[in-house]
Amino acid sequence: MSKESALIAALRALAPHPAARGLQDDCAVLDFGGETLILTHDMMVEAVHWLPGQDMADVAWKLVATNLSDLASKGADPVGVLLGFTLGDNDARFLAGLDEALTAFAVPLLGGDTVSANGPRSLGLTALGRATCRPVPDRRGASAGDALWITGPVGAAMLGFEALRDGTDADSTTFRRPTPRLAEGRALAHHVTAMMDVSDGLLIDSARMAEASGVTFDIESTAVPFPARLPSARHDEAMRWGEDYELLFTLPPDATPPVPAYRIGLATAPTRSSVTLDGAVPHGTLGYTHD
Repeated sequence: MSKESALIAALRALAPHPAARGLQDDCAVLDFGGETLILTHDMMVEAVHWLPGQDMADVAWKLVATNLSDLASKGADPVGVLLGFTLGDNDARFLAGLDEALTAFAVPLLGGDTVSANGPRSLGLTALGRATCRPVPDRRGASAGDALWITGPVGAAMLGFEALRDGTDADSTTFRRPTPRLAEGRALAHHVTAMMDVSDGLLIDSARMAEASGVTFDIESTAVPFPARLPSARHDEAMRWGEDYELLFTLPPDATPPVPAYRIGLATAPTRSSVTLDGAVPHGTLGYTHD
């Protein structure tokens, strides 16, 4: 078990409120008056989530987009964001990118906090949303027999990171400026049995949703979509890399999603592994974890 997994397991004892969903979901889901609020918080750290020297405008965009991706996985409409900001170099570029992202996704900045510190910069964002349907989609709803789907390819962010790191002319947009699938999330929310976004890798996030639902997902590698420019020899790596921010969801076996998507596998009764690939247990690390 990674340090991250161990900490989350310990934190569950401190989070008995139903809105926390047992700390097994992307967001908190809080009934408040006549509304259901969706709340999420993500952090980014220099040299972990972005490259030293990277344009801070792209970092700001990504900070907003990754949090809104969590709201997308609940089918939520964004209401606003709160920023946790560590002062540093190129703050003006960060503000320019933040303005671009807030405008692009039509979400207001509502407040936050600033600090100064030594060492690598860390940034945080809390995103607030409003549920568009009830029950709100959950990681815990998949049943044996459900089909597993994804809204788009995996591997583009990995290629984008490498292009940016190596200074090539290849497209790095998916890594620098991901697009949260907000419209797709709202359309899917009324139909899915379970849903989450893919941030840490297709295999590890599939395993997390399977564990939460009490099933095993068998993924067919030939059904998984990849960028055309990705060599087939790197498909397995791409399923473990993450940061593509597509939506991963399940539907009843005969259902068709209301948005373009790819059927990549099937939920079965639980086995000794929460995820299998072409019927076999994948070897090695399934995706990114904070050790």
